[in-house]
Amino acid sequence: MKYTFPLAAVVALVLFSWVGASIPGMQYIFGIVVPYLAMGLFLGGFCYRVIGWARSPVPFKIPTTCGQGFSLPWIKYDKLEAPLTTSQVIARMFLEVVLFRSLWRNTKATVYKGPKLTYESSKWLWLFAMLFHYSFLVIILRHMRLFLNPVPAVISNIEFFDGILQIGAPTMYLTEVTILLGLFLLLGRRFFNRHVRYISLANDFFPLYLIIAIVLTGILMRFFLRSGVDIIAIKRLAVGLVTFHPTIIADIGSIFYIHVFLVSALLVYFPFSKLMHMGGVFLSPTRNMANDTRMRRHINPWNDPNIKPHSYAAYEDEFRKDMVEQGIPVEKPLTAEESAAAEE
Repeated sequence: MKYTFPLAAVVALVLFSWVGASIPGMQYIFGIVVPYLAMGLFLGGFCYRVIGWARSPVPFKIPTTCGQGFSLPWIKYDKLEAPLTTSQVIARMFLEVVLFRSLWRNTKATVYKGPKLTYESSKWLWLFAMLFHYSFLVIILRHMRLFLNPVPAVISNIEFFDGILQIGAPTMYLTEVTILLGLFLLLGRRFFNRHVRYISLANDFFPLYLIIAIVLTGILMRFFLRSGVDIIAIKRLAVGLVTFHPTIIADIGSIFYIHVFLVSALLVYFPFSKLMHMGGVFLSPTRNMANDTRMRRHINPWNDPNIKPHSYAAYEDEFRKDMVEQGIPVEKPLTAEESAAAEE
């Protein structure tokens, strides 16, 4: 079910939008109302999740450290693995967000006959993730030309370099190939790697299926069904959506509404799924905190000033009798009075 149910859900979204967009008068719903609702839910959900994480207290200093921490001045410490200053934390976060540094150092553990445990490099996962994420980013930036008039030079340059090989007519973009390659390899990893397949859930497959459907409908619209797509009407509708004066001046084509509906579904799904790691990585205390517990005391924001500290000695004095009855070791034996009371 975890493989087929997400696929069936994506197929149902495609069929629903295809049938709905074919009904006269429904183009307004699928071309204007649905995108506005999706963007509103995306922005509202994204802000809600981020604000919720930002307001969550961090009771402990828990930065992830994989190297020598700062101790004595003459001992060299790892500034990226155990950052001490704010600038070192920023450098670590930059490499994590831009280059997926922790994924680059990913290793695979395998048990062979013997038994023999080995750790092997797993750079291919980093490569697939880079292909997918950066291709997705370039595609989003390229699509900005539909919403802006005039088109900024930076968007035009991105589009030029993406299609620099000039393959086919219309030109095939490099990211159209690399994003599909990254998606299918990430999806294949969940199918063929038995360890990953075991821990994968339906909500791990659904976004992959959905993004693949978005990319495929975009490719169909650009290369195979372009005769029924009015690009001028699309441009006018996109600019109208941004300026809050949307209009549909012609029959754009059902494939366009299917594409837009799938994108809207992704926007709605995004804030309430694992895809929110895009915003959550910046608020992760394991990454955004400095490893300075030896220099600065971290005050637990959950501490209630009206509650006095409860030491273990005081805890044992209060519950020693119950601890002994349950067979829990205690540092002090029961007194004669406590033993007599326990026997009674």
